[in-house]
This record gives sequence, structure tokens and C-alpha cells, in this order.
Amino acid sequence: MSELIEDDKLVELSYRITDAKSGQVLSAVEFPIAYVHGHNDILAPQVLEELEGKKAGDIIDVPIDCNSIFGPRDESLVFTDLIKNVPEEFREVGTAITMENDKGEAKNFIVTRMDDKTLTVDGNNPMCGREVIFTLEILTVRDASDEEIESGGKDNDGVNLDDVLKTHGVKSHSIN
Repeated sequence: MSELIEDDKLVELSYRITDAKSGQVLSAVEFPIAYVHGHNDILAPQVLEELEGKKAGDIIDVPIDCNSIFGPRDESLVFTDLIKNVPEEFREVGTAITMENDKGEAKNFIVTRMDDKTLTVDGNNPMCGREVIFTLEILTVRDASDEEIESGGKDNDGVNLDDVLKTHGVKSHSIN
């Protein structure tokens, strides 16, 4: 008998995110992710709700209005400047830049457009304004160890956010 997803279960899954209107795959994991159900909020609450009671081998589609997660698109977070005013290391589409305002608050921006004269950065989450289908394939469901429950998931074997961003074509930089 297969174990069902419930609190204190370690769940490994793969997923892809597809734009509901265009059918374009926006993102997919290269390596499975793992989390402890009820102890980690790595996934949106509505996704976690849909996973409850499922088992290894199940594939589910969860429609998501990204505005409910990331808020509506804010055009005041889109800036275009002359390329000559932008340091060389930021002159590539997909580059992530962390900037701080006068109050010391950090905000992430992504270079979204560039031509011979200008460069545009956008502080909106790339999913803002989209309706997507989150397709999840459940690979493993088992009892989590005490250590996994405490940490919220499996040991990630040294994988870090910069490595994950690089696999999706995003280069991370920070400026103050």
C-alpha cells in the first residue's frame, strides 16, 4: 500500500509551470525537490492543499492565479536607463540585481530588455499577471526522519539558490 501525503511525510516531486493562455512552459525543475509536508512552505498553500492525500505516482494539475501569490503587476517597478549608465556586469537579459533603497530595504530586479542604447529592469515577479498550471509529479512519499522534520526537507547536498537560478538562465548580482 502506498503512503499518502500528510503531515510529517517527506515528499519528493518534480513540477513544471505552464502559462494557461499560451501553453508555454515557463519553468520546470531539473532535479526533484523534497519537502516535509506540514513543516515547509516551499510551495504555495493551494498547491500544498492539492497534494494532501495524494501518493507516489500521482500527477496533478493545479491552476493558479499568480496575482494571488505575488500581487498585481506594478509598472512603477519597471525602469529603463541609458546603457552607458549601467555597469558592464549587469548588461545581460536575465541578470538578477538586488538593489537597496534609501531606507536599506532590498528589492530584486531582473534585466528584461536591452538594445544598443537602453537597458530595462523589472522589479515585478515574472509570474505577476499570469494564470498558470502547476503540474506536479509525485515521486516519493515516506515518513520523514526527525532531522528532516526539523529542517523541513532532505539535505540538499550543497545545492544553493545561485546554482538553481543559473540553471534557469538567471545570473544573480547585488548592488547597494
